[in-house]
Amino acid sequence: MLEDEAVPVDVDSSEVMFDGYVWDVRRESFAYGGSTLRRDFVDHPGAVAVFAMDDDDRVLLIKQYRHPVRRREWEPPAGLLDMEAESPLEAAKRELAEEVDLEADDWAVLSDYLTTPGGNNEAIRIYLARGVRATGSTFDREGEEADMESRWVPLDEIVDAVLASRVQNPSLVIGALAAHVSRARGWTTLRAADDPWPAHPNG
Repeated sequence: MLEDEAVPVDVDSSEVMFDGYVWDVRRESFAYGGSTLRRDFVDHPGAVAVFAMDDDDRVLLIKQYRHPVRRREWEPPAGLLDMEAESPLEAAKRELAEEVDLEADDWAVLSDYLTTPGGNNEAIRIYLARGVRATGSTFDREGEEADMESRWVPLDEIVDAVLASRVQNPSLVIGALAAHVSRARGWTTLRAADDPWPAHPNG
């Protein structure tokens, strides 16, 4: 079975070099392969994303401005795991309500991934949410979320856009391909919404 390997590493020192608004830059010294190595990396709280799907296999996407790439990207609702004592599932439910005023009856893990393991410990969990309905209230949105556009898009159309590189948000790319394959396999690849998440730094 193909599977990544968790490696226990003796960390000699760990120091926050930059204390950021959303995430930090950390410097660590550790023993590996008989040598002492030093690396700087982005220390990230992790995040969740939600593929909210209706009975016609349409997924609700939002278009949101992302400043580092100077683009308004199509992506699934998503948010940081930056609230203490909030589980990833609770965070996903909160983000779905806050970003698109929706709630769902059925939740499952679609996929987990590490965004940039060479320089970042960010882990993202993508949920599939079905039995979707309006919450009956509207959340007050600010900043980049104030002018978000939302659209229900057929899953097959999203996959076509991914393969043509017309959309490049990683949670959208991975989520769309995972959902496409899972649907073809009768959704047997889905995992329980509270499935363990050992790859997450706080998991």
